[in-house]
Amino acid sequence: MAEIAFFCIPAHGHTNPTLPVVKALTDMGHRVTYYSFAPFRSEIEAAGARFVDCGAGNAVAAASGNAVARDITVSTRLIVDTTLALQDMALKSLEALKPDVIVADSVAFWGKLFALRLGIPFISSTTTFAFNQHSSKVMKQGLGDLIRMLVKMPKANRLLRPLRDAGYPVKGVLDIVQNDDNTPTVVYTSRAFQPCADTFSDKYRFVGPCLRPVAEPMQKPARALVYVSMGTVLDGEDDFYKNCVQALGDGRYEVILSVGESRPPSDLPENVHAHRRVDQLAVLQAADVFVTHCGMNSVSEALYFGVPLVTRPLTPEEGGVANRAEELGAGLRLASADPAAIRAAVDAVMADPKYRDAAGRIGQGFHACGGPQAAAEAILEIATGA
Repeated sequence: MAEIAFFCIPAHGHTNPTLPVVKALTDMGHRVTYYSFAPFRSEIEAAGARFVDCGAGNAVAAASGNAVARDITVSTRLIVDTTLALQDMALKSLEALKPDVIVADSVAFWGKLFALRLGIPFISSTTTFAFNQHSSKVMKQGLGDLIRMLVKMPKANRLLRPLRDAGYPVKGVLDIVQNDDNTPTVVYTSRAFQPCADTFSDKYRFVGPCLRPVAEPMQKPARALVYVSMGTVLDGEDDFYKNCVQALGDGRYEVILSVGESRPPSDLPENVHAHRRVDQLAVLQAADVFVTHCGMNSVSEALYFGVPLVTRPLTPEEGGVANRAEELGAGLRLASADPAAIRAAVDAVMADPKYRDAAGRIGQGFHACGGPQAAAEAILEIATGA
């Protein structure tokens, strides 16, 4: 029996792919201890893991995923502050637990640091594309962004001194935020969907999307179904949802809006249904087109079921995912957010079978990757030394 520790940030997009993997491990009789945050406790425990609370409402950790991409000095402070805030609890717990391996989300940097300090084998859990100097080009980082990062790098490295003083073997911030080709890494996509896949070593295991079972399948409506969601992280998309209603409310399509924290549009036509939350996997199993912000998980879930995309990325990372879907023929980017552009894009994707065919090919590749079982096996290889 292997003893496995997981670390993650408090974000559904980073936590959800790991839960079927945890369940696969615990179903095989292995023990998993999962270090996370209070809102995720019930889901983690339902997967069979022992939950360890890293601090309810820890704003430092909650902000870390977004800040990393914006400002390297801000993100370095967050890494340092979160690691030092958690270390007394986490190190004491890990020393008692004696895990065979630590699996940490690619932006839960404190998990990697605890593994380094304690000399415990480490696996990176990557819910986005895997990144190196080649694949990072899909982010299309501008020259100005690169120059600003390089200018701030010396200051960021100086901010790491409290970590070095506390016994963490780090020379610079890139030691923390990047993994080399020798770091075992589980990536929740396929090699075919991963940009520049041939530049990654065999230490990178592309296991495909790891999805939970759908509890209550949705019956496919008589009309073609258009599903619209801009994700659960960003709000303030009220106008976009209103534009979708105007674009798609004439009755040709059945439309489901998942609006999250945005204000649901009022006076909806009979073919449009707005909800704060939906069972996205159930809806995607019945959908014909997905209008999406292109979060990695949302796109992976759609393509897993062969659903083509109309894309409206809102961040550089989402832009990279949208670019890849378009390169492979499974998505069409909105020309603008106005009703005419939304309707034109949905009609185009619905009318041309090449989009659904491309989405289906990517989905077939996802299914062939092995999913949670393949991820569990990759983790056990490191945990058991097999």
